[in-house]
Amino acid sequence: MEEKKEEIKDEYLEDIIKDNEEKLEYMGGEIDDVIPTEKTSDYEEKLVNDLEGQRDFEKNSWMYWLVAVVAFSWSVFQLVVVVHPINGVYVRAAHLAFGVFLAFTMYPIVKKAHLRHTITWYDFIFAVFGITVALYQWYAYSDLAMRSGAWTTTDVVVAVGVLFIVLEGSRRVLGIPLPAIAILFLLYDYYGPDMPDIIAHKGASISKIMGQMVLTTEGIYGVPLGVSAGFVFLFVLFGALLDRAGAGEYFISMAYNLLGRYDGGPAKASVAASGLMGIISGSSIANTVTTGTFTIPLMKKLGFPPHKAGAVEVASSVNGQLMPPIMGAAAFIIAEFLGLNYTDVVTAAFIPAFTSYFALFYIVHLEAKKLGIKGEDPSKLQRVFPIFIRGLHYIIPIFFLIYTLIVLRQSAQAAAFSAIEFMMLIMVVQKPFLAIIQKRKLTKEILLSGFVDIAHGMVNGAKNMVPIAVATAVAGIVVGSVTLTGIGLILADVIDQLSGGYILAVLGMTAVVSLILGMGLPTTANYIVMAALTAPVIMQLAGDNGYLIPAIAAHMFVFYFGILADDTPPVGMAAYAAAGIAKSDPIKTGLQGFMYDIRTAILPFMFFFNNKLLLIESVDPADPNDAGGWVWITNPIEIASIFIFAVMGMFAFTSAVQGFFITKVNPIERLLFLIIIPFAFLPDLMAKHLALGSHYVSWAIAISIYVFIYFIQKAKIKKQGHYVATQVGFK
Repeated sequence: MEEKKEEIKDEYLEDIIKDNEEKLEYMGGEIDDVIPTEKTSDYEEKLVNDLEGQRDFEKNSWMYWLVAVVAFSWSVFQLVVVVHPINGVYVRAAHLAFGVFLAFTMYPIVKKAHLRHTITWYDFIFAVFGITVALYQWYAYSDLAMRSGAWTTTDVVVAVGVLFIVLEGSRRVLGIPLPAIAILFLLYDYYGPDMPDIIAHKGASISKIMGQMVLTTEGIYGVPLGVSAGFVFLFVLFGALLDRAGAGEYFISMAYNLLGRYDGGPAKASVAASGLMGIISGSSIANTVTTGTFTIPLMKKLGFPPHKAGAVEVASSVNGQLMPPIMGAAAFIIAEFLGLNYTDVVTAAFIPAFTSYFALFYIVHLEAKKLGIKGEDPSKLQRVFPIFIRGLHYIIPIFFLIYTLIVLRQSAQAAAFSAIEFMMLIMVVQKPFLAIIQKRKLTKEILLSGFVDIAHGMVNGAKNMVPIAVATAVAGIVVGSVTLTGIGLILADVIDQLSGGYILAVLGMTAVVSLILGMGLPTTANYIVMAALTAPVIMQLAGDNGYLIPAIAAHMFVFYFGILADDTPPVGMAAYAAAGIAKSDPIKTGLQGFMYDIRTAILPFMFFFNNKLLLIESVDPADPNDAGGWVWITNPIEIASIFIFAVMGMFAFTSAVQGFFITKVNPIERLLFLIIIPFAFLPDLMAKHLALGSHYVSWAIAISIYVFIYFIQKAKIKKQGHYVATQVGFK
């Protein structure tokens, strides 16, 4: 951990913070102010590289250009195959080849200072070997299809090479946990007969394992890598282009000037900006660095303790991956696994995501009240509407993307491609149009600047995809192993025995496993592993216990706990990034961030028992034995009611955990807040078990308790004020 702390370079942090502090004087004054300066972008890129262990090449060195050209070519390839589709296996093979080449050229074999600025000779050998074996599925496709199952020695040797390259590449990019998990599954596949009786199976030969993992589309080249190549890349590229155009700085400016004047304003701005950044970024670390270098110093300046300032940013940035429409790139994999439309996943995620974010605003508000922290001086803030108008061209492509997905019902691939085209057009005309408005001369640099930004965005998009590509490839090993050995059924028996058949125990064990795995895995990989292993177990055991739930509820359950692991000490790198900026202890910062995110941990349990929070209900909700299917809730009034009471339940939980409402809460008030939660979140369940007659009665009880606590606290404040006045008068 100390070594990781040392990787956060103070020189970069100080330069970024200084640069941002200078911007405070004129934030929102000119449109140029919401286009990031090259200086700040360079500092932030270096800091993210340090935290993620990437190499940092000298600008214009041949190694810098090698990586840039390969990354740019990857983006071009992914765009071309949308226009001119080819065999999906070919796309996956090329996608993996690009990913492993960049993994070995961008990440050193060990994170030592002398290896961070150069590509060694053995890295080139690994990179070239990786391309060669990864493309075997392409140039031997027909032959592999003809001899399916009757693999040759060459097939097996190449498959071993692919496994080695993918595992070593993921170790460099993501660390030890993910490849270690994959290796354990491979050992389990081979040594199945020697395992304890409860988890034993008949085992598989090396040839069969290699065929399953590499030579078919059941393992590495399976669904996860296919989703990465087909959908995820395009959305990550769209986000990179949007960020390069200046959207990140625009979101920060909007949030700061809109919320800065309120109690704890910069902290609320951090929450808002990180939520908006979640639309264009799938990385908690990138979110933390981009918004935190601006908001954390402001929070500290107004009185937030360093570890709490960092923790607010951590919680905000991690939760950015819950936000539709991107959801940390996992939305597409969830849709593919479940055979749903992408828009269905986004619809189901809407209420939990926004409920979680509203509660984070509330946490920040309570912290500000407890610490007596006021907002920024309004005279230092700019009018929001002019800022909004000047950056409207950043919002239009996002709404265009959402419109094509939800209204026009285009495929995710087609919608993302259209949005990328739109974004590129904006980038080309943005600066020349600004020059014309400001009556400046149209120089060659201004006319070409948009094309330069597009090139940078395409390079950055491909670089951002490297962790996702290798993670989905390695996670495919776990998926292939589950199919090969049937471990899902075995695991169901194990969990059933350990839990004693109690569904809460089943969910609790799954949550803990997701947190433990997620501490070392990126969000997408964590979801894939847990979706293959435990989501089916949850559904099976829930059914055995009389709980009929839609598949998406089980999958969203494991997804949420995978997200939570990003700020869980001692591994959560988002906490290290925020701690470096706040100059606080990373463990203390991570623990505080986790406490802020505890509210997110109750949401999966709530939407498991109340599927209406996912806007889904049984065809016949009055019949507990109904197995006719599920329908989407479309009544606007019902949707609004579900959302409002979900927010109320979350606010009640937040006040109970934070120990504050209007003033400090006592144990009885804390208990009353906890009682509100089931009535607000699970009205049908409470109405059924307490014979209340209707879920409206449950909601009425929740409101009544909330109002009762409010008047108790108001009376307490009045009494305290009277006591103080009496004491002052006496003196």
